[in-house]
Amino acid sequence: MSVVVSPAAVQDIAELRQLYFEVYGHGYPVPLGSDPAVMRRLITDGTAHWLTARTHRGDLVGSAVVQTDPGSRIGKLVGLAVHPGHRGGGLASRLTGAVCDEAFGTGRLDSVYATVRVVTEGPQHVVVRNGFRPLGLMPNAVEVEGCESLALFARYAEGVLDRRAPVERVPERLSALLSAASAGIGIDYAGTGLVPDRGAARSLSGAAPIELIAAPAFVRRRFLERFPDAGDRFFPLHTPNALLVAADGGFEAYADLDPVAGSCALVAVHPRPAAVAGALEALMTMVTRAGADYAETLLPLADTEALEVFLASGFVPSAVYPAMRRIHDRFHDYVVLSRTSRQIDFRTTAVSPLLQPYLGAYLSAWTATYLPLHEVSR
Repeated sequence: MSVVVSPAAVQDIAELRQLYFEVYGHGYPVPLGSDPAVMRRLITDGTAHWLTARTHRGDLVGSAVVQTDPGSRIGKLVGLAVHPGHRGGGLASRLTGAVCDEAFGTGRLDSVYATVRVVTEGPQHVVVRNGFRPLGLMPNAVEVEGCESLALFARYAEGVLDRRAPVERVPERLSALLSAASAGIGIDYAGTGLVPDRGAARSLSGAAPIELIAAPAFVRRRFLERFPDAGDRFFPLHTPNALLVAADGGFEAYADLDPVAGSCALVAVHPRPAAVAGALEALMTMVTRAGADYAETLLPLADTEALEVFLASGFVPSAVYPAMRRIHDRFHDYVVLSRTSRQIDFRTTAVSPLLQPYLGAYLSAWTATYLPLHEVSR
């Protein structure tokens, strides 16, 4: 059946909410498909590209959005939905291609990423057909219909990957992930040296207690006070709404906490990411009590000190995002590190061949973190 693809309008909101309900039921954890105020803002404030698909009778049967973070020149493909009665005809792929082409056509984006559910292989094939490349796998990343894993993909503007800044060395535990990226994206990390692992961190009995401040407006003001330079704030499309602080004032960790999705993104740490050394175990306990079974952070691939701190505290390298951040005329690679308090179960995960290297890399890193060889050999 032929459809007409056109920009979303405010008057579409009621039908869009109904579409997301029919596709996801009550389990859709993103306000974009359920909160009219958020939907109105995205349609009208110029920070998103939102396309809909309608039949010749006017029935709304598809939706796709690219949210943008203009300061970072990064977008995110979200809200891809096709009515159950109109699947199988390529509409998801058509919408994905159209909304990404529109977003890149502005010249204001260097990349667009997507976090894709892996309950089936279909969504993975949709993004790959539209130029997205696999970057990694985040187990237990979201609560949708139970705890689900997500795959990370990205599509780049022309020439971006050719202008990456080289990375001299990384912690050894990232080697499997970089090998997967070399195979899956064509990135050459052969010249990147490896730093031997420091091993698991020990809990510090004298570490200060952690306090959680869940006051979004205050947290945002405090965040801007602590990081007044936009160049010091980099976690695209995430705004902190909670603050985790050491009672002795040793650090402030800013988090985007989402109990509905069961997830937490550690957006930034003041005065620097490595300041949480020795306190991450207590910090993760507080995050779990707040309703997030999954936590992730985003660190520069070149920041060996910060990477070692998180790796030594149970975080596992899950994805690498080459050329994620533009600084002047060069692009810098970033790494997603994640940690989950739930048991990981891949039996219901449909991992396409493109993602298999990343699954192997994750399992290798997880084993090195939680099943050291000297323990297995006993």
